[in-house]
Amino acid sequence: MNWSDALSRLPPLLASHIVLAAAALFLGMVIALPMGVVAARHPRFGRVALGFASLVQTIPSLALLALFYPLLLALSGVVRVPALGFLPSLLALALYALLPILRNTVIALTSIDPEIIEAADGIGMTRGQKLWIVQAPLALPVVMGGIRTAAVWTIGAATLSTTVGQPSLGDIIFSGLQTQNWVLVVTGCVAAAILALVVDAMLALAEHGLATRRRWLWVVPLLVAVLVPVAITVARTAPASTITIGAKNFSEQYILARVIGHRLEAAGYRVRYKENLGSAVVFDALGHDDVDVYVEYAGTLWTNAMKRSDVPARPILNRAVGDWTLREHGVTSLGPLGFENAYALAVPGELARRRGLRTLANLTAAAPDLTLGGDLEFLDRPEWAAIRQAYALDFRATRAFAPTFMYAALKSHDADVISAFSSDGRIAADGLVVLGDPRNAIPGYDALLLVGPKAGHDAAIVAALRSLVGAIPVNAMRHANLMVDGPQKASADVAAAWLEQAIAAKGAR
Repeated sequence: MNWSDALSRLPPLLASHIVLAAAALFLGMVIALPMGVVAARHPRFGRVALGFASLVQTIPSLALLALFYPLLLALSGVVRVPALGFLPSLLALALYALLPILRNTVIALTSIDPEIIEAADGIGMTRGQKLWIVQAPLALPVVMGGIRTAAVWTIGAATLSTTVGQPSLGDIIFSGLQTQNWVLVVTGCVAAAILALVVDAMLALAEHGLATRRRWLWVVPLLVAVLVPVAITVARTAPASTITIGAKNFSEQYILARVIGHRLEAAGYRVRYKENLGSAVVFDALGHDDVDVYVEYAGTLWTNAMKRSDVPARPILNRAVGDWTLREHGVTSLGPLGFENAYALAVPGELARRRGLRTLANLTAAAPDLTLGGDLEFLDRPEWAAIRQAYALDFRATRAFAPTFMYAALKSHDADVISAFSSDGRIAADGLVVLGDPRNAIPGYDALLLVGPKAGHDAAIVAALRSLVGAIPVNAMRHANLMVDGPQKASADVAAAWLEQAIAAKGAR
């Protein structure tokens, strides 16, 4: 992907990023400023409030964002609230904005010379008059310092909102990291940095205007800060007919999401994408109509959601998964796309030849000398527990990597064995050997096309997507994946276009 392609993706993501960061900062100020005033007057409350705000800062941003999703999902059983996207991102980022604003407000108010307060009391000022006429102007520079710090923090942390389905500059950063497309990574990081610098400069201008009582210096930045996010929100409000396509955080999912999107656009629908979602998050979102369609792998639902440990034949497993999703969640499985993307342990060809590794059974004796590299989910998934138990595997060490970096870890010898995916084109390109599973510990992982309850009742959506069932051979999927993950570094759109041509050619034969 070249710079022009990366920049073409920037405007809508930057707009969403601005709206989210502005809303979170505003909500943080609404909460923190009154709390700061009360905390300055009541030290005991101040200790509790600052302790809470400090505690929030110790929670990793990604974890806090993820925690709000199940909380809002549980609440949606009582009151219909969107559990995915803007709301969980807003709440998490507003909490992160609390500490600098609250702390600086308390410091500013408690540092005012007591003689000034006594003078205000002496002329009969009320508590409210003292706050607005005396304390607020004196505290302003320190308070604005906290707001400026919170603004920069919020803009940076907002890049993580992509993990809960909120479009932001994090979309291209995460996608770039996953595909090792550094043009995307640099574009997203530079855009976020420039946005933070511009916002900080605007807040500095507003601070100067307030301090010098030059109204236009603070009114103009304030109007820009309010009107720009409002205008963007109005302009980008998705029509009710927009179809939301979900995707997980690896190349195959990005490509398939685009293929699905193109089919729906050809049928007259508007589409939008929510990418880089976790397996549990995206399936729950589908069941609650926060996502309308995405591709899931049968084995993932079989082991993680259905808690099954037996390994039936793939056709039986696919039917059982489809029956369960419809019965328990109202989710319709249109069927397998035609290929399987199964978990498989893979090793470099040289290591396989040297240690005689052909199956997982051969790995049992070699494992104590080797390091296993898994994707970010694998080491906590039941599939790994089943493999480890079936073959008594005890590795020297285990490490977790983003999927793309597992392959780099093999080359740098940071890992000897990885949890590869059977439809990944890099297996053949890098000369890896996939170890057989003679004890059938790993279930089938056919790629299933799932549609949510609402979309499943739309005959036009179902008709537009049914043509993809059974249409994608594994060799074509591997080639498309390699286009993105390999040296070519093609975009997901380019790989999807190639895959659609392959589908059309297969259908014409």
